Amino acid sequence: MSGTDATEGEGVRESGHRFADGLRYRVEIPSVEGPVAMRAVLEEAVARGVPVRRVSQGSGVMMLTDVELDEMAQLGAEHGVEVSLFLGPRGAWDVGGQSHVTTAVAGVARGAAGIEQCLAEVRRGLRHGIRSFLVADVGVLATLGQLRAAGDLPPGLALKTSVLLACANGATARVLQGLGATTINVATDLSVAELGEVRAACTAPLDMYVEAPDDQGGFVRHYDVPAMVRAAAPLYVKVGLRNAPNIYPSGLHLEGTAVALSRERVRRTQLVLRLLEELAPDLVEGRGADVPGDLAIPTP
Repeated sequence: MSGTDATEGEGVRESGHRFADGLRYRVEIPSVEGPVAMRAVLEEAVARGVPVRRVSQGSGVMMLTDVELDEMAQLGAEHGVEVSLFLGPRGAWDVGGQSHVTTAVAGVARGAAGIEQCLAEVRRGLRHGIRSFLVADVGVLATLGQLRAAGDLPPGLALKTSVLLACANGATARVLQGLGATTINVATDLSVAELGEVRAACTAPLDMYVEAPDDQGGFVRHYDVPAMVRAAAPLYVKVGLRNAPNIYPSGLHLEGTAVALSRERVRRTQLVLRLLEELAPDLVEGRGADVPGDLAIPTP
């Protein structure tokens, strides 16, 4: 990422930071739960002119077969799209009861075994060419960051923090980046001013749900996107879906729903980009370089 903070504009201090290809924002489609859904996203993106740069998946590496991992890696490589897969078992699926009364522990890795299982997921994903992983536990993030720094994991390994490890202030952002996060998912309810505070505290790109799933607040913030981009660039604009079912863990029994949701996320993103063009045409950007150096494109 390059750049320095720019001047204030309309009450919002503009970020002068950019992605490696000079862009201020990129599109990420979340909850892409396998190669069938990913093909649907790529097809819909072409039809609607939506420049998808990253897809992320929430069911986890463990819920994909070897063939499915290979297919997603191949699709990412062919289309220049980063593929970020969730890591391992999580508190919400484990035998403990706390996750049933609070979502605060939904993404934790329970015990030393939980840490080891997340490491096993990373190593398996790497064997299939995946280079980006979605982390929801601070201890797992620290461990992976240390292994990467020591050369035990590839230097280009991307570690994207999950909304389940939501960052709501600059101090937390500094800590997460210091532990090894290469992209930081911020809380879905941050104001534009608070987003600016997070940007001022770290250099890592931020992920922002501009439409949040119901279990993350259900906010529809399409009209806030121009101000978000100004304050928090470089920013991954993510569209979840309000009024949509939670499909984790996904599989053949939910494939039709997963595909329909994926297509609708692309359609909603088209609506967001239309608003951006109408409200802030100076912010509208193309796709940028064919394969930006800061994207963890799969290497099948």
